[in-house]
Amino acid sequence: MCSTPDDGRRPSQVITKASFHNAIVALGALGGSTNAVVHLLALAGRLGVPLSLDEIDRAGHGIPLLVDLQPAGRHLMEDFHRAGGLAAVLREISDLLDLSALTVTGRPLGEYLAEAVIHDPEVIRPRATPMMADAGIAVLRGDLAPDGAIIKPAAATEALLRHRGRAVVFDSVEDLHHRIDDPALDVDADSVLVLRGCGPKGYPGMPEVANLPLPRKLLQQGVRDMVRVCDGRMSGTAYGTVVLHVAPEGAAGGPLAKVRDGDPIVLDVEARRIDVDVPAVEFAAREPSPAMVAALARPTRGWEKLYVSTVRGAETGADLDFLVGSSGDRVPRDSH
Repeated sequence: MCSTPDDGRRPSQVITKASFHNAIVALGALGGSTNAVVHLLALAGRLGVPLSLDEIDRAGHGIPLLVDLQPAGRHLMEDFHRAGGLAAVLREISDLLDLSALTVTGRPLGEYLAEAVIHDPEVIRPRATPMMADAGIAVLRGDLAPDGAIIKPAAATEALLRHRGRAVVFDSVEDLHHRIDDPALDVDADSVLVLRGCGPKGYPGMPEVANLPLPRKLLQQGVRDMVRVCDGRMSGTAYGTVVLHVAPEGAAGGPLAKVRDGDPIVLDVEARRIDVDVPAVEFAAREPSPAMVAALARPTRGWEKLYVSTVRGAETGADLDFLVGSSGDRVPRDSH
């Protein structure tokens, strides 16, 4: 075991705006998880580094998908490591990175990429032959997501990235589980499945439920993907045409709370839009779904109450409001 003297280096000195830019670019090239968006926003908030969904969309736009890794591809993490790992990917996209960004060693990122090599071009594609020319995480806005929502095009069905369909709405996870496989459910392959009440405040805790299961009767017909919209999260191993992290969430008064069965939902990823095609005056006059409101968390004490009372929206990282902003590294006194 070796040790080095304390040179005063702190996370706040290493994790800078350039670091976040590089992370967003790397996320696109890897076909990484949508969960990274929440983590990056929360981390930036803790450090006092300005970072917004719009910046994530700009930095992640036009990034080639180079890694043929599940769920966007075929291979597993050990294959990625054997093929050259992250360094090999970063070297391929080095022109898109800020190579002056410091690493934990105190040396700039650019010093670590010169010797990186792709050992298996089937797993890590060369820049000239990407799996997808424009990957990354797309940030959507519109009637349904005034504060933003995200989608991972690399894991979606290309034909569904521009889609119009009628909403089939579920007011809670329990409602979803109770009705999704009901043979009488009024749903077809063009429908848009909507699940609400699953954001940071509503559930609470923003569970990984946004990747709604498809109705059994449609699976039996050969349907393998549908547009799905939710204010919750999904697993990093999930795939499909899923619009998630919708903000404001239903529990915070977001428009998702007013959507009704049959409302036309319009998705246009290239235009960065997710809308409900209902006259604005009519939609504004609606009340939130009583069934959704009844299913929301209402803690009266303890950690859960503190969380629901102080958690911020997904568009800012779903962190607690009193944890935003750097507090320094000083420890005021020993704990006894």
